[in-house]
Amino acid sequence: MFVDDTEEVRDRDTAAISAVAALDEPTRRRLYDYVVGRRHPVGRDEAAEALGLARQTAAFHLDRLAAEGLLDVLHVRRSGRSGPGAGRPAKLYRRSAAQIEVSLPDRRYELAGRLLAQAVEESGAGGEPVREVLHRKARELGVRIGADGGTAEAPRVLERYGFEPRRDGESVVLGNCPFHALARDHAQTVCGMNLHLVGGILEGLGDTGFEACPAPEPGRCCVRLDPAA
Repeated sequence: MFVDDTEEVRDRDTAAISAVAALDEPTRRRLYDYVVGRRHPVGRDEAAEALGLARQTAAFHLDRLAAEGLLDVLHVRRSGRSGPGAGRPAKLYRRSAAQIEVSLPDRRYELAGRLLAQAVEESGAGGEPVREVLHRKARELGVRIGADGGTAEAPRVLERYGFEPRRDGESVVLGNCPFHALARDHAQTVCGMNLHLVGGILEGLGDTGFEACPAPEPGRCCVRLDPAA
C-alpha cells in the first residue's frame, strides 16, 4: 500500500479516543470534574463523600480515569511519618499533565503555533522579515522530520502528520490540511509555511523522486507532490 497508517499513529489515536470515551460515563465525569476542581490531590473517601457515592464506586471510576491517563496517582502518608507503624500511604488523585486531543480529521495547530511564535521572536531579535524566518524554520523542521523518517517513503511520513496522501497518477495529492482553520483565514502565510515544511520533509528523506509544489484546491492541502524534474 502506498498510504498506510503506522502502528504508532493507530496506537496514539486509539488511546486518545479511549480516554475521551471514558468521560462519557456520567459518574466518572462527575468524579473527574471534582478532582480537577480541587487545589489539592483528592482521596477516594473525600471524592465518595462529596458526590454521595459508595467508596468502592468512587475507587473503581478514579482508577479507570488514572488508567486512561486522565488522572495521576500519588501515594502519600498524610501523617508525615515514615517507617514501621506509619501506616499505609493514602492513594490520592490529581489531574494528569498529559494533553489528550482527538481531532477528526487530523489537525496540528500546536505545530503551526510553535513555528509562528519562533518566527516572530527571531524576526524581532534579528530584523529578518517574519515570513522569511517562518519559511526557514518550517523547512528546518521538515528536514528534521524527514531525517527521522529513516527509510520510510515520503507519503508514509506525511501520513503520520495528518496530510492523508494518496496517489493521483504520477503525483501524490495531500487530502487533508493539518492547519485547515489557519489556512482558511491566512492562506498566504500558512500555505507558504506548509510548502516549506513539506519541501523540508522531502529534503530530509533524501532522493524521494518528488518535489513539493503549490497546488491549492478546495477540500485539500495546498501542497502536492509532483515527480521531481
